[in-house]
Amino acid sequence: MVTPPGDISDSKFLTVAEVAAMMRVSKMTVYRLVHSGELPAVRVGRSFRVREDDANEYLKSSFYNAG
Repeated sequence: MVTPPGDISDSKFLTVAEVAAMMRVSKMTVYRLVHSGELPAVRVGRSFRVREDDANEYLKSSFYNAG
């Protein structure tokens, strides 16, 4: 069965704490990324959830050559 584009029913959502641990940064850094729009997130009540795919994509796009 093919899922339509934009279907997020199979997506895994992570908490801000889980994203922070994955990226090895503080929770406040993740909140800043979410509020600035650099990291897409869904608001659930008073908390945020980030798709695992979006967190991985952000990390992939953040690599640069240092020399």
